[in-house]
Amino acid sequence: MLVVLAAAGVIGGLVLLARGLFAYVRSQRISGIGSSPIASIAAGEVRVSGVVEPDALTLVSPLQSEPCVYFRSRVTESAGRDSRTVFAEERAVGFRVRDGSGSIRIFPRAARWEVPKDFDEGTGLTGEAPIGLRMNDGPTVRGAAEDDREAQIAALLTVHPAAASDSPLATIGSGDAGDLPGIGIGFGGGTLGGLGGGSRRYVEARIAPGDPVTVIGWALPFGELDDPSGADLGNPSDAAALANDPDLAATLAEARAAGILESSPEEAWGNAAIPGFGIGRPVRPPELDPGAAAPILADPEVAERAERRFEIPDDELVLAVGSDVTLAIFDGEPGVAAGRERQRFLVGIGGALLAIASALTLAYLLNGGIS
Repeated sequence: MLVVLAAAGVIGGLVLLARGLFAYVRSQRISGIGSSPIASIAAGEVRVSGVVEPDALTLVSPLQSEPCVYFRSRVTESAGRDSRTVFAEERAVGFRVRDGSGSIRIFPRAARWEVPKDFDEGTGLTGEAPIGLRMNDGPTVRGAAEDDREAQIAALLTVHPAAASDSPLATIGSGDAGDLPGIGIGFGGGTLGGLGGGSRRYVEARIAPGDPVTVIGWALPFGELDDPSGADLGNPSDAAALANDPDLAATLAEARAAGILESSPEEAWGNAAIPGFGIGRPVRPPELDPGAAAPILADPEVAERAERRFEIPDDELVLAVGSDVTLAIFDGEPGVAAGRERQRFLVGIGGALLAIASALTLAYLLNGGIS
């Protein structure tokens, strides 16, 4: 038993050390680049700091139903020595960061998020739901303001995968979390039942409108983004799956070679690419058959707002991942974010000491230290 504990100490200490070293690198990156006023940034690697503003869309977090632009949620279930993850999702949408000089759009595809937990609670001894658990049983993606026409336009122009318009937790319902172990949760193409009377842990991290953030990435003109529509959505698991899908890559290559891959949303979607077309208030005249009834155009003020939100000039600087520069988004102002990474580094130093002590103990035991 002592040998097993010593070996576990070595492994655990090395894991903490590795995490601490990565945290040190992140803290140095934050501290090594000065924040640029958004109104005066130039193309290249930059650091900006400000508050989050929603752009075209917002998300609703699965576990607490809070509006946000990013969430990372996980539900684990344990009974005795058995434990499993029954739900896990990480998602982001494009947003703006505003400082005292202006604002800039952030395109979060392939971003690395460093966000502490906002919610970390478990079921009670009798299985009652933790205080603060408010599972989302509606859509995950919403317009930035649900009560105006722009939000309806955004929702109608968002293409959702099959069954993605509803919350992945919708099959659970909104009742007492103590009943969850007896109900299956559908995700990832399968359904997992509960462990039968086990306890659950609910963990969620998120960035919401109004939160201070620090973003380090590559500033470039919007027109130079490889995939503007895809860059506005950040779903790490989906992005990895698509990047490694050989069938998809072959299909895209064939389409490009045949000249049938459209180069813009307008060419691919036609009238559907016009903001407001789906709700009968297009911001510009659509192309219609001669006998079709022409819709009423949106009033100039609505059209101007939609154009500002959806029609981004090619020369407008945006922040995204670069060819050799990762996009890192940290919760908090630069000093707060760097301090949090330094604390993780100190934990890593403690892990190194644990690994050394455990290795010495293990060597002693293996060399006959005990009879």
